[in-house]
Amino acid sequence: MPKILINLDHVTKSFQEAGQERLVLRDINAQIQQGEVIALLGRSGSGKSTLLNILSGIDAPSSGNITINEIELGKLNEHQRTLFRRQHIGFVFQFFNLIPTLSVEENVLLPLELAGRLTEAQRERAYELLRRVHLFDRRHVYPDKLSGGEQQRIAIARALTHDPLLILADEPTGNLDATTGEEVLNLLDEMSRQAGKTLLMVTHSLEVARRADRVLSMIDGQLVEHSVAEVAP
Repeated sequence: MPKILINLDHVTKSFQEAGQERLVLRDINAQIQQGEVIALLGRSGSGKSTLLNILSGIDAPSSGNITINEIELGKLNEHQRTLFRRQHIGFVFQFFNLIPTLSVEENVLLPLELAGRLTEAQRERAYELLRRVHLFDRRHVYPDKLSGGEQQRIAIARALTHDPLLILADEPTGNLDATTGEEVLNLLDEMSRQAGKTLLMVTHSLEVARRADRVLSMIDGQLVEHSVAEVAP
């Protein structure tokens, strides 16, 4: 029986805006299995990024419980959540978020250094990921010398280098042209599945959603599940 990696139990999140409470997530209950690829749809401002921040431990819910790999995030203090994030979460962002003063190699190795796990074996693993994204030969250059597609390929390698439990991708093709976006999406999908990773992708793209095992939409602060066939052409 597949293992439940993520369990959301009555998760609510609200913010104070201009002296009033704004409810963004409304009593969300959901489970995600290990190894699933999930597409998360929803209009801008619907709470998708808020949910990703809560899953990564960057933010905490106003109420409810989140369990990832049997670890209750609500029982962790801020420092412990930071360590959890460094060890178990990989990120792929729309605007790449590579550090411009670090080389390609240094960007990919950064998660290992932050987690205190940079051994020679792990360095070789990072090199293998760079080969997989076809950028090993450019490991000593800086991000400003790379195209957008190349930068996103580096971001995918960086997201996988520390062998995370969960990869969170926030509009991973949103800043790329259609052809490059398709190439990057193929790479992210292939590398995540081959490594058996759980991947949650926030997207506006139905093409991205069609590749997922499950499709969820954020509507009125709640998660609504669709069949993949519903977003098929």
